Amino acid sequence: MDKYIGVLGVIIAVSSLYLKLAVKFNIIDKPNVRSSHTVITIRGGGVLFPISILIWSLIEGIFNPFILGLLCISIISFIDDCKPLSNKIRLSIHFISIGLLLYQLGFSEYSFIAWGLGLLFVGGWINAFNFMDGINGITVLYSLSILAACFYLNTQINFIQDSILLYTAMALLVFGFYNVRKKAKSFAGDVGSVSMAFIIAFIVLSLILFTKNWQYVLLVSVYGIDSLLTIIQRLVKGENIFQAHRSHLYQYLANELKVPHVVVSVLYALIQLVLNIGLVFCILPYDNYLYSISYLILQGLFYILVKYIVLMNIEKV
Repeated sequence: MDKYIGVLGVIIAVSSLYLKLAVKFNIIDKPNVRSSHTVITIRGGGVLFPISILIWSLIEGIFNPFILGLLCISIISFIDDCKPLSNKIRLSIHFISIGLLLYQLGFSEYSFIAWGLGLLFVGGWINAFNFMDGINGITVLYSLSILAACFYLNTQINFIQDSILLYTAMALLVFGFYNVRKKAKSFAGDVGSVSMAFIIAFIVLSLILFTKNWQYVLLVSVYGIDSLLTIIQRLVKGENIFQAHRSHLYQYLANELKVPHVVVSVLYALIQLVLNIGLVFCILPYDNYLYSISYLILQGLFYILVKYIVLMNIEKV
């Protein structure tokens, strides 16, 4: 327990130091067409996430391809937060980092098809997670909802070290102090959203490969469904899906209907948490893929219904 208290103290100290340095070096987030905020705010507070894993690595005496990949993708994302980089450089580092993650998970034993699917899944997840990081509290609370399920599952099947989950949770809680509020003092930035997506991808894929059960991908279904169906919606409307937009459900709620950011973030996190409880206790015990597919379809239909109702209300405003 003393070790964790000490680590928490270090993370708090690092967060305080970063805020001062960010002000000094003008690392700020200015509102743009895609933003859901209206005031200039410190960017890159999510640097705590990779730092917490680096601390874990040093204490546990572990340095592996996953840690190296996390450092690479975090550094390039932080540089991008400070000064925009070309997509070629950024995506190249992303693919190298994802490759390192997959290698750590044992993909060297699998076929090229498996590597391709792994790159597609993790790359898509990182982009989805990064796009969803747009309002106060959503990255912190949503990530904690996933970690909560993983904590419980780890007590049952011990698929990963508890300490990596705890260090990640501590970093989220410390950053949340500055971010989960009406007027955030700090945003995660790309370094935060991308690194947290990378960490969660590692945890969830570790669980899937350990159990040999793909159904655990439903632990991140809320973001997955929102991102996928939003892309389909934009394609149907003939929009360029690579351009900035505000078409996610949470953006409609926060921007058009003026629902407080933290309220929307809590809703997203609670829905994922409830769905994860249902998955763990009501779906997985039957070990029937048809149940999981049906569960996912029902979530998608519910999302479409809610988004339709929200859009109808926006038209009335």
